[in-house]
Amino acid sequence: MKAGFRGRVRASIASELHWRVPFVAGLYGNSPRWSNKDLDPVPVSMRTWGGLDYWAYWTSDMLAPPLASTVSSVMSLGFTARETIPIVFFGFAICSCVITLTAKMGAQYSISFPVLVRSIFGMYGSYFAITVRAFVAAMWTAILCVQAGAFLQCCIEAVWPSFKQFPNHLSADAGITSAGLLCLVIYWIFQTLLALMPIQKLRLLFLVKAVIVPPTFAALFLWAVIVTHGGGPLVTGKAQITSNYMNAAFSALTGLNAIIGLFSSMAVNMPDFGRFSKNGFKGYHQFFALPVIGTLGALTPIFVTSAHEVVWGNFEWYMPAVINDFDSRAAKFFVGFSFMLATIGNQIAAGTYPFSNDVTGLCPKYINIFRATLLISIFCIVCTPWNIIKNAAGLLAFLSGYSCVMGPMAGVMVSDFYLVKNRKLDVHELYKDHGIYHYAYGINWRAFAAFGAGFVPLIPGFSKSIRPGLDVGGSWKIYTFAWLFGFTISVLTYYVICRYISPLGDALVDEAVLPSRPADVTTDEDSYETKDGLQAHTREVHVV
Repeated sequence: MKAGFRGRVRASIASELHWRVPFVAGLYGNSPRWSNKDLDPVPVSMRTWGGLDYWAYWTSDMLAPPLASTVSSVMSLGFTARETIPIVFFGFAICSCVITLTAKMGAQYSISFPVLVRSIFGMYGSYFAITVRAFVAAMWTAILCVQAGAFLQCCIEAVWPSFKQFPNHLSADAGITSAGLLCLVIYWIFQTLLALMPIQKLRLLFLVKAVIVPPTFAALFLWAVIVTHGGGPLVTGKAQITSNYMNAAFSALTGLNAIIGLFSSMAVNMPDFGRFSKNGFKGYHQFFALPVIGTLGALTPIFVTSAHEVVWGNFEWYMPAVINDFDSRAAKFFVGFSFMLATIGNQIAAGTYPFSNDVTGLCPKYINIFRATLLISIFCIVCTPWNIIKNAAGLLAFLSGYSCVMGPMAGVMVSDFYLVKNRKLDVHELYKDHGIYHYAYGINWRAFAAFGAGFVPLIPGFSKSIRPGLDVGGSWKIYTFAWLFGFTISVLTYYVICRYISPLGDALVDEAVLPSRPADVTTDEDSYETKDGLQAHTREVHVV
């Protein structure tokens, strides 16, 4: 038995050492240029996620350091709890609407984001969408590495206080100390080893996280309420705007944009997870997952940030720094360990896996999920992400910066699938070089025009967020609600172009062609009507 296991391990390693990804022609793709086993539609046997599974996923994904950091960053604009809580709720509610819509795209056809966007941007145009989304995932994953390394440092210092005297050989403006860099590298090694495992084998990690992390959030919340006798000035006081805008309305929009930005990338690539749905991602209850879980989870960083100001006399948004101020070594260790565990699960499920899954679509012949995971692991070190999170303003600039790209992209996706194509795609054409989704020269110019219409007006504001002293006139005001602006403009622009200026032609099909017979059909015919009223049929393809 041991010999057989070693043989399978050697065979797996040998397959990864090939220059090309091993390819076997199948039902959907007969060319390694557009297909490998990681890109083909999910088989029926693997579509096992139900409503509770997605709620559990969001619980695991939301209760993590990124939520704490983002909420505290919104409070750094000068808001108290009475302003922050509505901002958090409505931000997640808006984002949840789009996440639900894009998840249904993947659930209906059991395909991932890099395959779906071929029908929207074109076979070659999809490379742009994949690259933009992959870059965002890579940067966010790298940022989480820095935070997790800081949590590990809290744990080590709790066990061995002498580690605080670890000599620093880096300059003051490096953005990280020698001890911090060492902890980052140690965490990075373990995180990389876990990320290289198939995601279906990490259920134990997510289960442990689900058991440990929520009680930690609850304990921190109770501690903050007790030490502040009900909340403190950041909970019961009045807002004192400290942002560059010095205006409550625009500061609120900036905070709203940051909250949306936290999951704006998931709003684009949610098909990666929706494709595992066993019931087509049915039920309106999915819409409530983000605003309910996110708002309840946000109470902890809101009260903890307030408690830090009451106990230690200064505003601190960065959770590792908050933990480091705890007097109790036991509390420092267990909270630091819990948050590090939360970061690992969040990083793999919402960063490493989406990146690896999506980058596979760039070159299926040479890249699969395993190889892409190695790429993002290397990127997490070489991009020096600690320079991004030096302060709250830097994190807000990053969140707003990539949300101004994700908003227009999500807008094009929603407009194309729901308004223009009426949810009808031919899944087999998504794997053809010169099929109906090839468009002109492999690019759907309409999608790029709509994306540009939503993105270009935001460039001056994005520039000002990087250099606050830059004079861009009044255009910066649009940037305060970058995601909402970009999404809305792109939805409308794409619809107008495709409906009145340049129709899509052959890309508009009369009936949806699904990858396999779904479980909820009403007849046994090849052409049928699903329970949600969509006319669809399956097609048998013979491989020559």
